Amino acid sequence: MKVTIIGRKCTPKESFKEHVDTKLKKIDKLFGGEGTAKVTASVAKNKATVELTVDNRGMFFRSQATSDDMSDAFDTCVDNMIRQIRKNKTKVAKRIKSGTIEDFMATEPIAEEPEVEEEEFDVVRHKTMTVKPQSLEEAILQMNMLGHNFYMFENMETGEINVVYARKNGGYGVLEPAAE
Repeated sequence: MKVTIIGRKCTPKESFKEHVDTKLKKIDKLFGGEGTAKVTASVAKNKATVELTVDNRGMFFRSQATSDDMSDAFDTCVDNMIRQIRKNKTKVAKRIKSGTIEDFMATEPIAEEPEVEEEEFDVVRHKTMTVKPQSLEEAILQMNMLGHNFYMFENMETGEINVVYARKNGGYGVLEPAAE
């Protein structure tokens, strides 16, 4: 696994870098040696915050922790990430085996909103992302791992761009483009 360590408002010590390499071997085993890891450490008011982001073939996993000691914060990140990965892998595997993934998808059509007077919209952020072919289950797993409410992906079955989202009343929905 390729590891990148970044220090913000601090310079990570060599002992911390060795600790990171040792601990990331646990995560590396889950991915079979593939993937990249980015560790961002920052210090503010005697508190160390560590963010760990792992990219494995387009699947992103992220964890963040704050502690008095930078190594303790990193250990918490690694433990949380391992727990998240195992939890979501078993959850998706169970859904695939039982065929209940359709139960979590929206079945009712999405109603169009009435037209509202045009307002000026202030776009404060513009983000680009690469989409890769994924199954619906992989997209749901990725969305949950990132902690987002929605996730855009290329549906490997149809080749079209879809959006999966978490519904407020539970379950998941999928937005698919319609031919006109």
